[in-house]
Amino acid sequence: MSESSNKSASLIEIFDRRATRRLQRRQFFRNAGGLSLGLVGGTLISACGGGSGSLASAQSAPTDAEILNFALNLEYLESQFYTYATTGAGLAASMTAGVGTMGAVIPGQQVPFQDPVVKAYANEIANDEREHVTFLRSALGSAAVAMPAIDIGGTDPNGAFSNAARAAGLVPAGTPFNPYANDNNFLLGAYIFEDVGVTAYKGASPLITNKTFLEAAAGILAAEAYHAGLVRTVLYSKGIDMTGLVTAANAISAARNSLDHNGHDDQGITGASAGTSNIVPLDSNGLAFSRSYSNVLNIVYLTSSAATKGGFFPNGVNGSLNMSA
Repeated sequence: MSESSNKSASLIEIFDRRATRRLQRRQFFRNAGGLSLGLVGGTLISACGGGSGSLASAQSAPTDAEILNFALNLEYLESQFYTYATTGAGLAASMTAGVGTMGAVIPGQQVPFQDPVVKAYANEIANDEREHVTFLRSALGSAAVAMPAIDIGGTDPNGAFSNAARAAGLVPAGTPFNPYANDNNFLLGAYIFEDVGVTAYKGASPLITNKTFLEAAAGILAAEAYHAGLVRTVLYSKGIDMTGLVTAANAISAARNSLDHNGHDDQGITGASAGTSNIVPLDSNGLAFSRSYSNVLNIVYLTSSAATKGGFFPNGVNGSLNMSA
């Protein structure tokens, strides 16, 4: 991955040193106390459960609303990608307004699906992701953040998808990667996101205290896991006759591993032995992996460094949980 690591350096846009040090000190307090600061679901759950305690509690973890809004940023990203891929248009304006600076979308395009199964799956997932946006916005009410600027374009050789694919060694410098060009490219584009969502919701689970919202978060986690398993299964199935597809998916996993500071927790779609699949990536106990919100930002910002913007979020996410690890 040395070549990929060198190339990924071009993806990184860091704050100036003074701003970075200041924000890192603030983030330190948020990560103190031995808590795994996960993204979405789990804290989504505490989000509506309310209740903030002492000053020490406030310093040791993000507030429920902060984490719920972080989840909403990611759901905006997924929803826009799938909605453009299936309809050629983005989310309605009524689904993107809120607190903070509303950003524009560098748009995608409708995929000319040839495989009716992939097309059906894409439409189903697109609908699920739009419902996630609606649910999170409803839970947050007037505190919901606006959609930030999002880059899901497929024609710019320096766009987020192209840079992600280049970090994985899939395309050379100066060549775009277009996830809307065909069924297989679409599956690889979806694969970039789906596993990240599963590990993020899993990372949030220890923070959940309100049983009502625990059930809701478990439902979102299950939906994301279904999506990830579906995408991995189709890639593996198609890869039996097209080995390059499997190689590309495994390279994407390796690239995510190089960014997230979370150990070797990202796995490709093939097992250690020839002819074996790895549809469900688990640890030695058969459990799914977790990522903190800052590790998730490393992946979607396409950087292994501390940053507050980049990659799929050119101006960063809205809300206070905006710095990668």
